Amino acid sequence: MKKAITISDPTLRDGNHAAKHQINLEQIAAYTKMADEVGIDIVEVGHGCGLGGSSLQFGRSLHSDQEILRCARNQLKHSKLGIHIIPGIGRKSDVDIAITEGVDVFRVGSHCTEADTTRNLIEYINKKDKVVFGVLMMSHMADESLLLKEAAKMVSYGAHGIILMDSAGALTPIDVKNRVSTLMQLSVAIGFHAHNNLGLSVANSVAAVESGATIVDGTARGYGAGAGNTPIELLAVVLDKLNYKINVDCNKILDAADYTEKHLIDKTPSNTTSTIASGLNGVFSGFAKHVEKAANDNGLDTKIIYRELGKRKVVAGQEDVIMDVVQSLLNERSVN
Repeated sequence: MKKAITISDPTLRDGNHAAKHQINLEQIAAYTKMADEVGIDIVEVGHGCGLGGSSLQFGRSLHSDQEILRCARNQLKHSKLGIHIIPGIGRKSDVDIAITEGVDVFRVGSHCTEADTTRNLIEYINKKDKVVFGVLMMSHMADESLLLKEAAKMVSYGAHGIILMDSAGALTPIDVKNRVSTLMQLSVAIGFHAHNNLGLSVANSVAAVESGATIVDGTARGYGAGAGNTPIELLAVVLDKLNYKINVDCNKILDAADYTEKHLIDKTPSNTTSTIASGLNGVFSGFAKHVEKAANDNGLDTKIIYRELGKRKVVAGQEDVIMDVVQSLLNERSVN
């Protein structure tokens, strides 16, 4: 038997992107109860953009952070409750609410070159004696040496581990291997969060584990932004087949995935021209619905919109740039 792997499940957080942040309390209660029984190590819940994300810019949640956290906490007897927070979107007051509602694991995320922005929150959470991980988002936009430098900052602030997030689903297994292997120089746990825009989420997650990562993310049926995340049922079965030690019951997680597809997921994620273009151009997976709507409303090709967004190196939170690109393309078409 190989090393133990922690499986973290953001179905009710990243999946909220796919549901326009409208997952309800009944669904949250049902899924967290199943995840707990299946043996998921960490269940992450909340708005797709994390604590404090409910807004006009990112989309209004159906329920408040407090309601969501309380609902999930009531169902978890074994699994740890986790949240995601991005400085500038979530604040210390949001952290206080999360602690009051029983959150066990905090992930503080930033763009992969802006770890400095996480200092205040990581230090604050660490002083509260809570487990806190630093998350480097859009990790395809930095090479290994820069990622190591940024991750080291997070560790110096008190992060107990570093999660590399392939937010655009743009990495390949060799990319993942190089990045994770480099971060193994740090004396903390390393994790990986994949998106499936190029159909490589399982392969990339395995590459991360084989390179030293001990934490990997997955969601039921891959439910999440763009082409979705790593399907957690596939991830668990493959890790078990490769003789890694996991706490997940592989039979139960298959049943849970079937239930989830019928009662939680309105549309199972799949690779489309739009999501493949997103991964190919390194554009944040959460832009998918916005890009598709803009293309349909204006008679434009999603591939061209993604190409221009990729050239501008947009990151999460810059959804407003989509319409700038659309207007530029319309002006160009008018001139031609």
